[in-house]
Amino acid sequence: MADAVVIPGGRFGPGAPLLMYAGDVAEQRGATVHRYSWSQEFPKLDQPEIESWVGGEITPLIDSVSGRPLLIGKSLGTNAAAIAAERALPAVWLTPLLTLPWVADALGRATAPFLLVGGTADKVWDSELARRLSPHVLEVEGADHGMYVPGPLTESIAVLNRVVVAVDEFLDAIGWPSQP
Repeated sequence: MADAVVIPGGRFGPGAPLLMYAGDVAEQRGATVHRYSWSQEFPKLDQPEIESWVGGEITPLIDSVSGRPLLIGKSLGTNAAAIAAERALPAVWLTPLLTLPWVADALGRATAPFLLVGGTADKVWDSELARRLSPHVLEVEGADHGMYVPGPLTESIAVLNRVVVAVDEFLDAIGWPSQP
């Protein structure tokens, strides 16, 4: 049995649409999905100590599951990239904080495959860096940090569909979960 750990962003919990559906993709593949919620107020997002704070929050859950879980994180949760790198865990990083040097460095150290999902209107997204870090990238033209695009709300809902397809295709490409 495979496990997936969903790590939220700062504003919304693990039930927010991007995280909910990404976790659902893993669940439909037979995984047990562990949806984490922050236990306390987090420190400033742009300070290096945020990485160890996220690690301190999420490591006990990761340690409690067997094998090599898939990590699915959004924004603040992408500070767990250091854990993924240390433990060679595959990951899906939604709106990763690529402008934070410690997040970019951790992604650069990763040996397990990961998917990066971001939008060109997101201030923390770096298209060039994303493509250097991973062959698995979904970039949405005009999408902001919430993966909303200008225009009718149905256009942003269509982006959510694209993210679900990208997660499913990524997991197919890496053979996750692998069969015993």
